[in-house]
Amino acid sequence: MFGFSVFMNQDLTPDDLAQMEKMAISFKGMFTSMHIPEDDRSKYRERLAVIGGFAKTHHMSLMVDISGHALTDAGFSIDRLEELAAIGVTGLRMDYAIDNQQIARFSHQLRIALNASTLTEKDVQELQDFGADFTQLEAWHNYYPRPETGLDEQWVLDKNRWLKDKGFYVQAFVPGDDRLRGPLYAGLPTLEEHRGIAPFAAALALQQSGTVDAVYIGDGGLTQQSLQQFNQYTQYDVVPLRVKECGSAYLDDVLGVHQNRQDEARDVLRSAEARFGEVPLVKTEAPRERPLGAVTIDNQAYARYMGEIQVCKQPLPSDPRVNVAAQVIDADLPLIQHIRAGMRFKIERDDSNE
Repeated sequence: MFGFSVFMNQDLTPDDLAQMEKMAISFKGMFTSMHIPEDDRSKYRERLAVIGGFAKTHHMSLMVDISGHALTDAGFSIDRLEELAAIGVTGLRMDYAIDNQQIARFSHQLRIALNASTLTEKDVQELQDFGADFTQLEAWHNYYPRPETGLDEQWVLDKNRWLKDKGFYVQAFVPGDDRLRGPLYAGLPTLEEHRGIAPFAAALALQQSGTVDAVYIGDGGLTQQSLQQFNQYTQYDVVPLRVKECGSAYLDDVLGVHQNRQDEARDVLRSAEARFGEVPLVKTEAPRERPLGAVTIDNQAYARYMGEIQVCKQPLPSDPRVNVAAQVIDADLPLIQHIRAGMRFKIERDDSNE
């Protein structure tokens, strides 16, 4: 499941709400925080009501990061969680100042998110002893605004496997690429490796790790191009690969939706259908090296393989039997390794002016 973040540092504008409408096509969860130091907490109640109303209207979950003081400052009470539920809040992410006994009690009222990175065996045992409803408990990682402080990938995978063994639903953040969150504007990823990576590529990597149930955009927005990638994946089960021209006469012939063959190749994605229909004559073009992301079409010199379309998963040497028809743009190169056997991918022209 994919989700996105909405921040309460200012009143939501019509443009904000329009963006949220677009996000709601592919994203089923929302996240916001009630204890960001720079924010005016006295405005939280009114702004949260707007976000909660949107969540209810669109049948979305809404997880709110809280502390006891933040609730009080906003005019809520930690002892009256039904007030939050009434305005559309479906879950609370608890900070370190709220003890396990309280968390166990709250788990019988709303979904409760615990800090995935710091949760220990002792915490799990205490929650069991206090009668927590584990079907209502989730484990959420933090996002890390400061560069170089994001988590190590292998450490997170190991931690997530432990959390899954304990029965937790696990969440992590990836950065956005529009309206980055201040004051650093350096992205809000869980993994340091994902800082500066295209949001869809980072999200797909987490999803395919097999250890993450929900991926949320940490920052406040996505570019139209990134949103389209999420939409194509969630609505049509297609991984889009944007390409740029490289001087071939066969660019138009490689565009469109393809399916990677079930017998997955080591070096390339192989279009399962490309050469089995009516294949036009593919003349030989000047041989070129095939870098990672080269989109190729076999020419007449490859005999019965003429018309086969491939995407290079690693650099390959030039071959006079193979024309290089296009090149996947840099931002989408990380996606290639996540297109597995039988998965569909779409080769499309890039309109992002990369």
